[in-house]
Amino acid sequence: GSPGETAFRATDQGYDNDKQYKKGLLGELILLQEQIQQHEEEVRRAAGQYNMGSSQQKRKVSDKEKIDQLQEELLRTQLKYQRMLERLEKENKELRKLVLQRDDKGIHQRKLKKSLIDMYSEVLDILSDYDASYNTQDHLPRVVVVGDQSAGKTSVLEMIAQARIFPRGSGEMMTRSPVKVTLSEGPHHVALFKDSSREFDLTKEEDLAALRNEIEIRMRNSVKEGYTVSTETISLSVKGPGLQRMVLVDLPGVISTVTSGMAPDTKETIFSISKAYMQNPNAIILCIQDGSVDAERSIVTDLVSQMDPQGKRTIFVLTKVDLAEKNVASPSRIQQIIEGKLFPMKALGYFAVVTGKGNSSESIESIKEYEEEFFQNSKLLKTCMLKAHQVTTKNLSLAVSDCFWKMVRESVEQQADAFKATRFNLETEWKNNYPRLRELDRNELFEKAKNEILDEVISLTQVTPKHWEEILQKTLWERVSTHVIENIYLPAAQTMNSGTFNTTVDIKLKQWTDKQLPNKAVEVAWETLQEEFARFMTERKGKEHDDIFDKLKQAVKEESIKRHKWNEQAEDSLRVIQHNALEDRSISDKQQWDAAIHFMEETLQSRLKDTESVIEDMVGPDWKKRWLYWIGRTKEQNIRNETKNELEKLIKCNEDHAAYLANDEVTTVRKNLEARGITVDPCLIKDTWHQIYRRYFLKTALNHCNLCRRGFYYYQRHFVDSELECNDIVLFWRIQRMLAITANTLRQQLTNTEVRRLEKNVKEVLEDFAEDNDKKVKLLTGKRVQLAEDLSK
Repeated sequence: GSPGETAFRATDQGYDNDKQYKKGLLGELILLQEQIQQHEEEVRRAAGQYNMGSSQQKRKVSDKEKIDQLQEELLRTQLKYQRMLERLEKENKELRKLVLQRDDKGIHQRKLKKSLIDMYSEVLDILSDYDASYNTQDHLPRVVVVGDQSAGKTSVLEMIAQARIFPRGSGEMMTRSPVKVTLSEGPHHVALFKDSSREFDLTKEEDLAALRNEIEIRMRNSVKEGYTVSTETISLSVKGPGLQRMVLVDLPGVISTVTSGMAPDTKETIFSISKAYMQNPNAIILCIQDGSVDAERSIVTDLVSQMDPQGKRTIFVLTKVDLAEKNVASPSRIQQIIEGKLFPMKALGYFAVVTGKGNSSESIESIKEYEEEFFQNSKLLKTCMLKAHQVTTKNLSLAVSDCFWKMVRESVEQQADAFKATRFNLETEWKNNYPRLRELDRNELFEKAKNEILDEVISLTQVTPKHWEEILQKTLWERVSTHVIENIYLPAAQTMNSGTFNTTVDIKLKQWTDKQLPNKAVEVAWETLQEEFARFMTERKGKEHDDIFDKLKQAVKEESIKRHKWNEQAEDSLRVIQHNALEDRSISDKQQWDAAIHFMEETLQSRLKDTESVIEDMVGPDWKKRWLYWIGRTKEQNIRNETKNELEKLIKCNEDHAAYLANDEVTTVRKNLEARGITVDPCLIKDTWHQIYRRYFLKTALNHCNLCRRGFYYYQRHFVDSELECNDIVLFWRIQRMLAITANTLRQQLTNTEVRRLEKNVKEVLEDFAEDNDKKVKLLTGKRVQLAEDLSK
C-alpha cells in the first residue's frame, strides 16, 4: 500500500511505537531549533567582531572564513529542519486524508460535520445580505488581499489554495469583482460555488479550466453595462488535504491610470472597494508588492498605510523575489523592504515569495519546487538578509492562518460581548414596557392573530338562526319600507275602492318582486354577513383584547369581503319564493291578524312622526316653544303657517277630499291669503298641501287600524254584509309574511353556504399575507413589534 495507508495501519496497530517515534522526531526538531538559534547567535557575534576597528585587521581573513563557515552550517541546519518539517507535514496530511476518507465512507457510522471555517464563511455570506443598519458583517475578520495590478495577488492566492483556480491574462485586468475564497480541509481537492452544487476536481486539468472559465463568466456578468469592475462578491469554497483554514477576499488590482476600454471612474471604484473591505477594524490586510519593479511605483502601500497606520493587522508580501534578486543592483534594498525600513507602511510581518517563472501553464508542484530551489541557493538567505521563516508561500500561509484565527477569536469574543450587552438592554426595555407579555416577533404575532381570526370566523357558524332572521327581517324592512309605503300602499289606499285597491296592490307587488325585491334582499343578506363578520373581528374581548392585531384584522376583513361573491343563482330562487309568499292572502288565525295590525300601526306611526317633523320645519316652532325658548318664526315660516291653516280648513270642510288640490282650490287659498296681505306662490301651496294631507291620511289610516281590530270575523266572511273593509291589513300581513319567509331563506343560505365560503376566503387571505413579508411589516407595527424583532435577531 501507499505510505499513508501504511502509516494509518501503524496508527491502528502500533500506537505506542508510533508515539515513541513521534516523540523522538519532535525531540530532534527541538534540538535542531536550539542549534539554529546557537548558530545564528555565533554568526551575529562573528559579524560584530568582523566589523570592529583597525586593531583587529590582521584577523580579517580568518574571521571571514569563520563567518562563511557558520552561515553555511546555519543554512544546512535550516534546510534539514525544513525537510524534517515537510516530512512530518506530508505524513500528517496523508493520515488526515485517510481519516477524512474513512469518515466520508461512513466507517465510523457518523455524518461528517460541517467544518468550523465553512460555518464561519456561511455567516459572512448571510451577513453580507443582512440589514445594513446592524453593520455586523463589517466587524468580522477575513483576509483582504490587495495589491497593484499584476503584482501577483492571484498567484499568491493560488499557492495558498494549492490550485491554479483563477483566470489570468497578460497585463490586462482579470479580477473584476471581489472573490471570497473559503479554504478548508477535506479528503479531496475540490472547489464549489456558494450557489451551486457542482464540484470541480482540482486534480483534473479539464475541471480547473472549467472553473477558471466559470469565474471569468461570473465576473463579467456581475459588471454592469458601462462599468469595468463590480462590487458584487463571488463566493467560492476550496477544500483539500493540508489546506490552511481561512477566508480570503481577492480584490481587483489597484491601478494608477485608466486605460482605453475602461470606465472613467474605474480607478476611484477600485479604491472605494478596497477601502470598504480594509476599513473593517478586524480585517487582515495581505498587502502584495511586486518585487520586480521599483518600490516607489507602488500605489497600494500608501493606501494600506492610510487604512492601517499602525500596521497592527497588515502582512506585507514581496512577490517575484527571484526577478528582484537578478535585477536589483543593491540586494540590501530587498532587505530594507522585508525589514519594513523602505516604506513608511508598518506591518505585523514581512514575507518574500516566488510564484513561478511567469508561465501560466506551470503546475503548483513545479512552482513549489522552483520556489524551494531558489531560496536554497539564494544569496539573500545565505547572507542572512532574509530569515528562513520569512520566505516561501508555505510559511506565509501558516502565518496568515494563525493571524486570521487569532483575529477571529478576539473579534468573535468582542462581538459576543456586544451582542450580550445589546440583548440585555433589549430584554430590560421589554420587561419595563411589557412585563406581562411574551416576546413574540412579527411571524409569531401573525400566527397568533391568524388563530384568533379563524376562531372569530368559526364564531359566525355559532350565531343562532333566530338572531340571523331578526337582523335580516329588520334590515330588509328598513331598506324596502319607503318603497312599500310610497309606491304601493299610499297610491292604492287613495283609490277609495276596495277592488281597485287590491288590483293596484297586486300589480305593484308583482312588478316590485320581478325587478327589485330579490336583489335588495341579497344585498341586505350580504351586508348583514359583513356586519356580523366585522362585529366578531373588532369586538373587544375585555382584558384579553390585543389592539396590535387591529390593522391586520381590518385588512383581512376587507380583503376577504372583496374576494367574496354571493351565489348568482340566489336571486332566481328567492324571486319564486317571494312571489308565492306575496300571492297568499289567507290569514289563518286572530294572532296573525293582530300581528299585522301591530306591524301596520308601527309603520304608519313612524311615517306620521316623520311627517310631523317635516311640517314643524316648514311652519316653525309653535307658541309653546316660542314662549319657552324665546325663538321666533322666519318670514317664510309665517307664510307657510298661514297657508297650513287655510289648508286645514279645507280638509275639515271635506274629509273625503282627494289627495291632490284642484286648480280652483289653489286659487281660492291664494286669494284668501292675499286678502290678509300675504302673497304666496301656488307651488308653495301645493307643497304644503302634500304634507298636510299626508298627515291627515296617516291619522285616518291609524284610526282605521283600530277599527279593524275586530275585523278578523268579517275578513273570514270576505267582508260580506259589512261596511268595514280591512284590505290594507291584509296587505301588511302579506308584506310581513314575505319578510319572514325571505329572512328564513336568506338565513339558510348564509349558514349553509356563504359563511363557509367566507371562511375559505379568510384562510386564503391569511395564507397570502403569511407569504408577503412587506404586508406583515405594514400591518404589524409599533414599538412592541420592533423590540421583539430586535430580540429575535
